[in-house]
Parts: sequence; C-alpha cells; structure tokens
Amino acid sequence: MTAPTAGVGTPTAGAGAPVVVAGASMAGLRAAEQLRAAGWDGPITLVGDEPHMPYNRPPLSKEVLAGTASFDSLALRPRAGVSDVHWRLGTAVVRADLDRRTVELDGGETLPYRALVVATGMRARRLRCPGPATGRHTVRTQADARGLREALTRPGARVVVVGAGFIGCEVAATAVALGAAEVTVVDPQPLPMVGPLGELLAGSLLGRHRRRGVRFALGTGVTGFRGEERVTGVVLADGRVLDADVVVESVGSVANTEWLEGNGLDLSDGVRTDEHLRAGGRPEVVAVGDVARFPNARYDGVPRRVEHWSIPTDTAKHAARVLAAHLAGADHGLAPFAPLPTFWSDQHDFRLQSFGAPGLGRDDARVLAGDLDGDPDGDVLVGYHRAGRLVGVVALGGRGAAAAAARYRAELLRRPDVEQPAVAQQAVEQPAVEQPALPQPAVARPALPHPAPTA
Repeated sequence: MTAPTAGVGTPTAGAGAPVVVAGASMAGLRAAEQLRAAGWDGPITLVGDEPHMPYNRPPLSKEVLAGTASFDSLALRPRAGVSDVHWRLGTAVVRADLDRRTVELDGGETLPYRALVVATGMRARRLRCPGPATGRHTVRTQADARGLREALTRPGARVVVVGAGFIGCEVAATAVALGAAEVTVVDPQPLPMVGPLGELLAGSLLGRHRRRGVRFALGTGVTGFRGEERVTGVVLADGRVLDADVVVESVGSVANTEWLEGNGLDLSDGVRTDEHLRAGGRPEVVAVGDVARFPNARYDGVPRRVEHWSIPTDTAKHAARVLAAHLAGADHGLAPFAPLPTFWSDQHDFRLQSFGAPGLGRDDARVLAGDLDGDPDGDVLVGYHRAGRLVGVVALGGRGAAAAAARYRAELLRRPDVEQPAVAQQAVEQPAVEQPALPQPAVARPALPHPAPTA
C-alpha cells in the first residue's frame, strides 16, 4: 500500500491545531480511526519514522521470514474515516514540549497540537558485547526481516538465537524450517518462555523444540562475538563458543520515549498512564500500544506494559473515546480500562494460544485438559491462578487446544470487584461464550478435542 498523496488533509492556517499521533504503528492507525469513530472531526496528523504505511508486525518472525507470506500482505488497510488524515512518513518526532503543546520533527519543523497521542512503540534491544556487528540481526521492522531472511536462506547457515522468548522461539522454528544446518537458542533462564508460561508449560515447550531440531544453551548468557569483519562465533558466559554465521538478538525491547524527556512524565518503562491511558495528569496527552504502561482494572492497580497483538486496538479504542470527550468538553463516562490480553505464537507445527494474564498466576499453574505426562506432543491446556482465581489460560498444541482455551474467555472476563455491566462495557469485541465448569482435582482431566484433518 502506498501513502496518501503528500499534502492531502494538511492542516491549514486558521483551521486549528491538529491531534498529532506520534507513531505510524498499528496503535497509531487505530487511534486515528477510533478518534473519528468517537466523533472527532478536526484535523489529525500522523507522524512515523518508517517509510511504510502501518503494517502488521507478528508475521515478521513467522510467515514473512519463512517466505510463505509477502511483505505486501503486512499492510493494514486504513478505514475510510481516516482518508483525510495527514501522513508524515519517514519522519521522526525528536522532541516534545507538553507545556507549549508542540512536537519537533527530525528535520527541524515544529508542529503545534491540540492533543497528542503517543504511539511510538518499542525498538529491539541490542547486546552490548565486544565483537563484529555484521551478521547480527534483530526482528522488529520490515527492513530487519528482509535482511534476516536473506541470511537464513544461505546454504549451511549456522544460526544462534540469543533469547528464548516469543520472538526467539519463533525465529528458531522458522530457521529449522528453512533448512539451517544448526539452530541453537541461548538464554540465561532455565527454560524457554518461562516468564509468561511458568515452568510447567515451558518444560513441555523445550521438549517440543528439541524434538524438531533446535538446540539449547540455557542458564548462560553471551559475553562476546568471534570474527574479524563478520560474526563467526558466539562466546558464552560458561566458556563455550558456538559457531555461528547468523546471530539473532531477541533480548527484549526498549521504549521509544526519549523524545518525551524533560516533560515530567514517568518514562522508566514506557509511558506511565492513569486508568484511562492519560499521561502525566494531562487530559490532552494519551499513550497507546505497547509503549503505554497502564494499570489494568481487571487484575490490580499495578501499571504494566503489555506487548500483545490485541493491545494496540484495545488501548486505541479506550484512549480515543477519552480524548474525543475531552476535546468536546464532555465527560467520557467510561469505566477504568480493563482489557483482556490475548496472544498467540506459531512455532514449528504447533501453536501457543493465551487469554488473560498467565504471568500473574505462574505460581499456581494447573493442567485443565490434556496430559503433560502422556503424549509429549499432545494438546494441553493450562490454567493460571492468583489467590484461587483463574487469571489466564494457555493452550499448547493444535487447533483443538486453541479452541479449548477460547472457551475460558467468559470466566476470564468476569471481574469480582465490579458490576457485570461495567465489565461488558470494557469487553469490546469479546463475543459471549459458554463457560465450561473448571475441572476438580479429584476428577480426571478431559482430553482435548482433535478436529478431523483437512486435505
């Protein structure tokens, strides 16, 4: 998709300052769309540092990297309501003055705003280790994925993935599928994805990867890289050296908030917001997407960033309603923001599907269906509990496992601390589903359904 013609929708003198959306991400696009849906008909300027229109990032480490989907397929189709938005692509916001309500662009231009949407997202964290830089990759942008795919498709590639989180495990699985000679995942944790999954399910995940050809060096980190002009090896903290032609650094992310410094905001981990995604006590400034650190009323008052695919849309919808009401001089009338986080991760021939916040219940994880002690590659569903309450579920396996996880959404959407209508108000686009009874410990766990295979 190409960007709209330059100048279309450009705010003109006397038309009033626009709402500036900083970040041409999915969250930025959704915020612009939801502002229109909430009734704001004034000017909107959307600024993004990449040259592309907003696009879907999850396939970068899976289908696009594997070559089963094109880069063109990533483009998000803007809704008709934002056809008059002024796009400033290939341009970064480098500074903001929230008192004067202006942002400065990398070319020196200053834009006044009536309201500001922070949607600048995250960037990949890099390892600070001695050694050559050539041959080291991240996966965050289209440019990243293009370079990594070219490296992975070279015959005989020896791949070391640093970091056993979502992206690291997905890239490792894709590298195996592309025929890499060796694929090794390095992580200081004892198990892959143990943070969000806990030990119970992470142990099963480790076995599934190993049986499909991925090697692991766990409980150790990286201290340096071998090679002259390009990487030839990875030096581990335990003294081992892994041969490598391709290194993928999947060691977390860093919030793009430097441009907001000096404005009195809490930027210690993203942009700290209140329960309505407003930043720094300023009703005209909201944050959306994975850069927003917000309290989720569904669980507690602790502000957290959430890097799940559902969050850009969820945050944009709530923040836009709050912002549009402020611009109209009205009360938004919304209950505190309380999204139900959702994520999935495709790895090899299986999928992880989650609803809720399993990381909050890692210490009380229980198998709800399936059997971790039986078929090592069988479907399994794990529930995560905090103070006896189900706060998340994760399915591991095929389509039957994912469908079983979805049946627990009704239980996860229920909040004991508020009236149910308030929950329904926040549970946008969450269809009602029949709630299955939770299995009792004395009863045998049910087997998960296995749909008939398709041709």
